[in-house]
Amino acid sequence: MGSVPWVVYYSDKANIRQFESFDLLVLDSKYHPALQPLKAQNKKMLGYLSLGEVESHRSYFTEVKNQNMLLMENKFWPGSFFVDLRNPLWTQRVIEDLIPAILHQGFDGIFIDTMDNPGHLERTDPVKYKGMVKAAVNLLRAIKIHYPKVPVMLNRGYELYPKGAQYVEMVLGESIYTDYDFDKKAYKVVKGKDYKLQVKWLKDAKKKKPSLQVFTLDYWDPKDKKGIEQIYKVQRTNGFHPYVSTIKLDTVIQEPR
Repeated sequence: MGSVPWVVYYSDKANIRQFESFDLLVLDSKYHPALQPLKAQNKKMLGYLSLGEVESHRSYFTEVKNQNMLLMENKFWPGSFFVDLRNPLWTQRVIEDLIPAILHQGFDGIFIDTMDNPGHLERTDPVKYKGMVKAAVNLLRAIKIHYPKVPVMLNRGYELYPKGAQYVEMVLGESIYTDYDFDKKAYKVVKGKDYKLQVKWLKDAKKKKPSLQVFTLDYWDPKDKKGIEQIYKVQRTNGFHPYVSTIKLDTVIQEPR
């Protein structure tokens, strides 16, 4: 099977023609291009859904805050707050409100983000956050039960793979080979040990579930065409479906030809 050309884009400024070379589109569920013209081109589109955090600009932020679902603010992304996935009201909101709101716009499926958080929190304080990973897996299961025909892509969340990968059709390894250093404000190559470990996790998940599609998202300077070519080559050699973009994900970056 060949590589699937795909793109991640979180804005509404791009011209429809910029998406012609892509088959799969991951778009923000609020700020995105018109979906119908893309649907007419037979594009498969996944709408963004953050399950481990809620951003303050989301329409439901105040409600979930008042329901005591939110924890501390993410220091790397100001205005985004961790969610306590153990709260059954969060599962109810995801199933009954958030996913339907995405699908009713015309999206084919959902892209699940910030699911690294449950494992991070449970490692940080095993007592206070006990059961976060289990709750995250149960949420994936609940989504699959209620929406069995809706394709789902899970971003990272590696600690969920052993029990949770069975509930999704696609997984995404973000910042596998290259990443962005927020302190130095520069793109960088991921250290060998971290790179190899993530590749192993992704390949193990694929081995356990052969139908699973594995995608990668790496960040690099769009002016460095040779560097981008190298990233695509490495990830295709791994057997993955790669895409390379800027850290803001607000520009459609074409693969160098």
